[in-house]
Amino acid sequence: MSEREYSRRDLARIALAATAGGLTAEAAQHVHHAAAAETKQTGTYSPKFFTASEYRTLDLLAEMIVPGAREGGAKEFIDLLASVNEGLAAIYTGGLAWLDREMERRHGRPFAEATEEQRTAMLDLIAYRKNDSPELGPGIVFFDWARKMVVDAYYTSPAGIAALGFQGNKGMTEFRIPSEALEYALKRSGLE
Repeated sequence: MSEREYSRRDLARIALAATAGGLTAEAAQHVHHAAAAETKQTGTYSPKFFTASEYRTLDLLAEMIVPGAREGGAKEFIDLLASVNEGLAAIYTGGLAWLDREMERRHGRPFAEATEEQRTAMLDLIAYRKNDSPELGPGIVFFDWARKMVVDAYYTSPAGIAALGFQGNKGMTEFRIPSEALEYALKRSGLE
């Protein structure tokens, strides 16, 4: 069995876990490594699944969900997983198509060609379940998927880990509870 076959099979298993809501940090790291390996070989990442238009829309959407998602490789992460899982692929192609159609209906142009204000207004509608309606329902469901996967992709990437300030597991000689955390916990507990 070649390394490429194993990697594709492994990615398919990871994509299945992602659709079930069980993506582990270790699995996410594997996806990031696979995208980085291709980028290293060719100098750029070429989408495996999405069309150029869909990929551009996904890039803008991801960056709006988590500023820095582009640096964290969120679109590559999602593209790799969608390329090996039909269910995930259908969620994203359907969701991105819905987003473009709805933007065209409201503003006469697809998501990627709309102004930043128009894109933000659309996301303000579909980011909240309280706005659920027959008109917005598909967008709300899609945005929920997109938000979860972009956050997973970004915060498991080197850029996201650095943004969190995570320095790895280190031994401590003394454990101190930050006073702000202690004050917050006491206020919420009612013991003050």
